[in-house]
Amino acid sequence: MSLIPSFFGGRRTNVFDPLSLDIWDPFDGFFNTSAVANVPASAQETSAFVNARIDWKETPEAHVFKADLPGLKKEEVKVEVEEGKILKISGERSKEHEEKNDKWHRIERSSGKFLRKFRLPENAKIDQVQASMENGVLTVTVPKEEEKKPEVKAIQISG
Repeated sequence: MSLIPSFFGGRRTNVFDPLSLDIWDPFDGFFNTSAVANVPASAQETSAFVNARIDWKETPEAHVFKADLPGLKKEEVKVEVEEGKILKISGERSKEHEEKNDKWHRIERSSGKFLRKFRLPENAKIDQVQASMENGVLTVTVPKEEEKKPEVKAIQISG
């Protein structure tokens, strides 16, 4: 007995079986090669990778940015600080080389360029920014200036 009617692409599966591999994909066949062939090449390369996921946390000592960039080498990523204390993280993942005899069934890994910008707070030491990349995670550390505590001067009261 099928729990998904046949009008969903004729696939039969049990949605309550967690081990069922034949899962209905509502977009299956939507992005076929003939439909994609009519889209300009520049638009085809634009993908979810354009929205690289970046976390930003603030510690007492620094602002720390972590970006998930799987499959990229540090040479393919740029970290810059522009005027006005704008942190700019950019890069590009090249499209995988295709052979004539290859038959693709699904393309989910994205390629293309990405660019993210963050306005840094006034207490950021932009001349001491550090970046490192390990296991596809880019970490950018922006040290903070120490908070200047207001100087308190005692005034002697006369009289």
